[in-house]
Amino acid sequence: MAEPKRSDNQVRIGPQGRVVIPAVLRKALNLKPGDQLVIHREGDRLVLERRETIIKRLQERFRHIPKEISLVDELIAERREEARREGTEETR
Repeated sequence: MAEPKRSDNQVRIGPQGRVVIPAVLRKALNLKPGDQLVIHREGDRLVLERRETIIKRLQERFRHIPKEISLVDELIAERREEARREGTEETR
């Protein structure tokens, strides 16, 4: 499918901050009414992504970690160690 023309990418912010995704982009990205997107800020940009895309990216990022390792347990252990160190520094 051809790339949308630059003018097809321009949107205006409407009442209540609403933005309409142009039809040519919705079609190119196969976006349907009711699809849910996640919006986040990257510097001075707004990025819209499908939730599934974010999940796949995170799964790929952490794919190298063995399944028997719990990142949650490691994070909790690190935080407890930091809290212990902070507690001993305050008593000095």
